[in-house]
This record gives sequence, C-alpha cells and structure tokens, in this order.
Amino acid sequence: MPNLSIISVVGARPNFMKVAPIHKAFKKYADVRHLICHTGQHYDETMSKVFFDELELPKPDFYLGVGSGSHAEQTAKIMVGFERVVTQNRPDVVIVVGDVNSTIACSLVAAKLGIPVAHIEAGLRSFDRSMPEEINRVLTDSISDFLFVTEQSGIENLKREGISEKKIHFVGNVMIDSLVHYMPKAERSDALSRFRVDPAKYIVATFHRPANVDTQEGLKLLLGFLKNIASRHRVVFPVHPRTRSNIRSFSLESSVNGQVSLSEPVGYLDFLWLMKNAALVVTDSGGIQEETTYMGVPCITIRDNTERPVTVEQGTNYLTGTNLDSAEKIARDVLSGKAKKGKIPELWDGKAAERIVEIIHKTIAENPKS
Repeated sequence: MPNLSIISVVGARPNFMKVAPIHKAFKKYADVRHLICHTGQHYDETMSKVFFDELELPKPDFYLGVGSGSHAEQTAKIMVGFERVVTQNRPDVVIVVGDVNSTIACSLVAAKLGIPVAHIEAGLRSFDRSMPEEINRVLTDSISDFLFVTEQSGIENLKREGISEKKIHFVGNVMIDSLVHYMPKAERSDALSRFRVDPAKYIVATFHRPANVDTQEGLKLLLGFLKNIASRHRVVFPVHPRTRSNIRSFSLESSVNGQVSLSEPVGYLDFLWLMKNAALVVTDSGGIQEETTYMGVPCITIRDNTERPVTVEQGTNYLTGTNLDSAEKIARDVLSGKAKKGKIPELWDGKAAERIVEIIHKTIAENPKS
C-alpha cells in the first residue's frame, strides 16, 4: 500500500517528455503514489493531449486548465489552482521541471506550504534576465530542496549562487531518457514520406521565442533566412501556434516559397524522426539543442545565449546569435559537409530518471512526515 505521495507538474510541451521517464521510474516503488498535475499552460490539442497519448502517460490526476494570459495572470491562476491540489493532497514532494510559468508557480505554492520541491534541470543559466524563463529558473532553484542537474555548468552556477552542495545532484538528462526510450517507436513514423523528404536532404526549423517571432521585422528576416537556406535543402517548418499567429497578423505568408514547408505542430515521435534524419536543424528551443547533440545532428541556435553550453562546447550545436548572415554561413558550411563532430555529454545515458527517483525515494523514506 503506497504511503508516500509525490506530485509532478506539467504545463508546456517539453515538460511532458521530462515527466514521462520519471513516472515510469516511480512504478518500481510499491510504496509511492505518483500523481501528475497538468496546469493547462499549453492548451492547444496538438501541443498537449497528443503528448500524453504518445508518451503513454496516464490521464492527469489533476487538470487546472489555466490557458493563456499574461505572465502575471497565468502564474496567479496556476498558483490558486495548485494550492487547492496541494492542500487537499499534502504530497511528500512536488516535482517541477524546466523553466516555464508552471515551474515557478507550483514551486512557490509548495515551498510556502512547507512541501519539499524537486527541480529537474536545475542550474541552467542564460544570464539574460530579459528572458522570462531565466527568472523562473533562478527563483525556482532558490527555493528548491532537490536540485537535479543535467550538465557541469549547472553545478557551477548553483554553487556561485550560494546553493548548498548537499541539495545538488548531477544526474544526467531526462529529455535524453525519453529520446532513448521512444526512438524505436519513432522509427516507425511516416513523417518523411508525409513531408516528401529524403534522409539527410532536408532541414528542420522551429521557432517560438518572442525575440525572434514577436516583431514584424524580426520575423520577416527569419523567414527570409529560411527561404535562403532552402535553396540548398528543403526546409520542414512545423509552426508553433504563437509563430503562426504572428505570421498571419504581420501578413508574412508570402515571405517563404514552396521549398519551406509550413505545417501544423507535429507529435513528439514524428518530430524525433524528422530531427534524426535531418541534414541540419535550426531553432531557438532549449531542448532541441540537447536532442540534436545526443543524435549527432548539426544544430544552429538563433539566440544570443544558451542555458545549455555543453551542447556547444561538446555537442553539435552552433550558437550564432541573431545575426542571420552568420547563421546562413554556418548553415552552408554544414550542408557542404563541414559540420563539427560532437560527443554525448556525461550521464546522458537514458538513466537520469532512475537516479532522480532513487534519490527522492531514499530521502523521503528516511525522513517521513511527522
């Protein structure tokens, strides 16, 4: 009979891939009841429900349905809804992942109610406080009791911020756990035939960050960049809802040609297979930098900074800033066979979730609630 209760929080697309291996790992412990709270921060069907289906996650035990809104409005709604969940269920630990509004909102609720917080992907820093995600990371880490780190830079950042070493655990990367586990299923995807592309003969693009897509001039330049590199290889561009809305509102549909295939967002398995077989990925996503590094696929990140420096220092990622001329030059070099050779970072072995769950279980089993 379970006597330990743990709630994991998901809210946005990348969270699902991080919680799925955690949920599977907890199944080995008969004394643990692992519950999932979906805040509804991403409420689009193609961005949320499909991930529960593909990742074999059970229906969420709690669904807050907060939807969109300003940062303040969304965070406040999550806090109000999650406080009810926590006060009614009194979990032993609350697990949060990543750096979205759901992460900081649920961490604050748990910490103020005296519930230990475990932060997965702790210590990542872009050192750019203009990014809402950076604020969420720093604040979440400052009130967490377990800080699970994916790369060496995370340990160094947390120590610099005065976090006790006793709280810091270098465990590897749960995103890679999901990639390793689901790749056999992804191999059965028909995504390449649906997009009419051949392996290593196309580019995958994905963009959603405000700095890239929220101004007409910036988005027009970005689409022009994709059009230029599509002269060599066709570009497959599953468009984030926010980006598609801006393309329409800025009347930029004509800024790309037939070699740039704009589509609705695709499922996790299809997207894994598209990345795995791409000649190049261009993005502003954090998780994609990690996935391409593990798969050995060249990646260009159109950002001025990255909170995942190991993907540049050891992996296949190029950080070009928002200088699209520089990005285009690197893209042409990569497509000409001049891509750098990366390596898989330490502990990115598909077993991070097992380490995390073992640490949490051992700690709370030895220190039960009074």
